[in-house]
Amino acid sequence: MLFRSVIKKPNINNNMSETMRALEAGLSIEGITMYLFWVGIVAMGAGAIFFWLTIPKLPKAYQSVNVVAGIICAVACFHYVKMSGIYVEGLASLFDANGERIEGKEISAFPTAYRYIDWFITVPLLVLEFPLLLRLGQKGKGLMRNLVGASIVMLVFAWVAEESAVGSSAWWINYLISCGAWGFIVFTLYTTVSQRIKEAPAPIARSANIMRLFILVGWSIYPIGFLMSLGGAEGESIREICYNVADVINKVGFGLVCFAGAQGLAEMDAEAS
Repeated sequence: MLFRSVIKKPNINNNMSETMRALEAGLSIEGITMYLFWVGIVAMGAGAIFFWLTIPKLPKAYQSVNVVAGIICAVACFHYVKMSGIYVEGLASLFDANGERIEGKEISAFPTAYRYIDWFITVPLLVLEFPLLLRLGQKGKGLMRNLVGASIVMLVFAWVAEESAVGSSAWWINYLISCGAWGFIVFTLYTTVSQRIKEAPAPIARSANIMRLFILVGWSIYPIGFLMSLGGAEGESIREICYNVADVINKVGFGLVCFAGAQGLAEMDAEAS
């Protein structure tokens, strides 16, 4: 009896009502943002399953590439479930019980904390795919330290910027420092790593070059999305759209390129034998 009084049963009807109200947003900017959160859940979940199921297809020396790619997607899937719930709740608050939009009402909270918790786990793992795929071993310790350190600096200052008043000096300064750390990652990948890529087998080198493009081009979506918040409440939803699209590209797509390189090497070795 004591436990019954303390633990509350989830109100399924309320949850359904909240989701139904959120669906009234249709194909508005907010509605599209909500749908892309759901796409993110499916894409990340499917990616994790795919990467883990295909581990046996790779040579043992490269199986860690798929292990890490699966972890990245699994962690992201969990956080996308949390983030979508927060966004749906905020979107539902824009409509009354009859499904009519409340004039002047705006989404007051975005899942920023969950977003950055996810990135603090997954982004360092993403950059670690380079030394894993190139099999740098002990020689890659310095590279790993530089890439991981720069990615953490990038995220710390980006989070501080997100929590600062939009358009304020703190917002801009922290944003630019974060962009500088991203620039350092790109510089490192196109200088220090270049020689290692040239020495790698053709399938691995091809994948590593494409992976660098993900960091250079794919990651550029994030700072562009960040600037969308200058457009007010609707701009903040556009920012979330940019982040969601970028996450799917840079996590699932990035992992598929890693897998393709390792699988290509396995096929090349099989043909040679």
